[in-house]
Amino acid sequence: MKRQSFFLIGLTAAVSFLLGLVVAGSRSAGDLRSVVARPAPADAKPLAVSIAPPSSASAGVGVDFSIVAARLNGAVVNIDAASRGLDRSSVSRRLQRDSADDEAAPREGSGSGFIIDRAGYILTNHHVIEGADRVTVTLGDGRVFRASVVGVDPAIDIALLQISAAGPLPVAALGDSEGLRVGEWVCAIGNPLGYVHSVTVGVVSFLGRKLFDPSLDAFIQTDAAISFGNSGGPLINSRGQVVGITTAISSNASNIGFAVPIAQVLAVLPQIKERGRVSRGFLSVDVTDATPELQRALHFGSLRGALVQDVAPDTSADRAGLRSYDLITRVDDHAVRSDEELNRYISARPPGSVSRLDVWRDGATLTFPVRLIERPLPRSARASLASSRTVRPATNLDQGPLGLGVKDLDAATIKRLNVPEAVLGVLITEVDPAGPARLARVRPGQVLLEINRHRVTSVAEFHALVAALRPGESVAVLVYDRLSEQRAIYAIVVDSPS
Repeated sequence: MKRQSFFLIGLTAAVSFLLGLVVAGSRSAGDLRSVVARPAPADAKPLAVSIAPPSSASAGVGVDFSIVAARLNGAVVNIDAASRGLDRSSVSRRLQRDSADDEAAPREGSGSGFIIDRAGYILTNHHVIEGADRVTVTLGDGRVFRASVVGVDPAIDIALLQISAAGPLPVAALGDSEGLRVGEWVCAIGNPLGYVHSVTVGVVSFLGRKLFDPSLDAFIQTDAAISFGNSGGPLINSRGQVVGITTAISSNASNIGFAVPIAQVLAVLPQIKERGRVSRGFLSVDVTDATPELQRALHFGSLRGALVQDVAPDTSADRAGLRSYDLITRVDDHAVRSDEELNRYISARPPGSVSRLDVWRDGATLTFPVRLIERPLPRSARASLASSRTVRPATNLDQGPLGLGVKDLDAATIKRLNVPEAVLGVLITEVDPAGPARLARVRPGQVLLEINRHRVTSVAEFHALVAALRPGESVAVLVYDRLSEQRAIYAIVVDSPS
């Protein structure tokens, strides 16, 4: 009897536990239906986006991101960047993605991006395309385009690309990152580790994170899984609006990723689109926040502001009379409550303009007019700015629009490479690291047998067939792979001569 009692008690507990799971699951399903994200307007104009007010659905625990992903997936693209060789001094150390020892070795990288305008404008990270000789964009429907770099901003790690595509393009609606809250649900769509159009979900775990440049950084931190290849992809709120560009991950912990707030991007997008780069105002002073401890130590009372730590010699700030220990409380009649507020305001002003600073010094308020200079870029960003803005032609020397170098298969070569007698073609000797054949995964050492089902038995035949190809045309090539001892068919998109 005692044994039966224990059995009944255990059975009752198990049933109660399972029933609790079912009830919880039913409640979650109900919540999903009640907080479905509202669709973004079909005629949204991201370059002049109207910021939507925060939605109560943002805080819900049952957001159905399958609807969000279905609506945004088409606007997310895969970006491949290739370079014939890249000096490491031009690559940002913080985000360098290639660790090969050979300085002259070709570089390949991939990332994500998203279309923001029907004219083919695409946002991504600067480090995704930095130093590239060729940038290729693959749409969700499989179409492949050569992209041009419109402009970059290495300071906040963003780049604007453009493709020329016939027909309408899916566009991602841009939201309001200023309205984000810690704990709010977000999702990331991208191509982590080459797994295209992967969707991950998490929450905003911190806002305004400083990582690299304390005076500019205001990263969104999230625990939505982000991996290599996600760079440049969108971080999306529950309403299906892009609120950030995924940029970096923590190497010390799992599921800690960071995104550039879309508000920060929108603030500089007109400059990038029109001028190809961003100019920011700069005071030539180093400031810090006037913390409560510093307020007490320096007898500021309840005054808030940006505390001047250092003034660069022989600059406009120095000549205006600013000194260490000055507390900047206002700028151009705008109250300054922290160093971040001051830096954000000054950075938004054009170089050459004059800002009026109200400063608390030794119990008195003084006013100093200071002419702003242009904010200097980090050394690595300066070195890479010019090369990032102009993507060079991918075709190399005599390799033609396919980016291939070939030679005739003579008897000695056939014997040396152990090519079967039945294999008739030309030997691929070179593949341009930044050419279209490399993108199609064609490799040196393979034997090219056919182009668009036309036999290729000599270098002369190869050049004659290639000369008839049109830019943008998709070409089927049949090769014999000596490693697998099998034939393979590749699709190569003919490159443009410029």
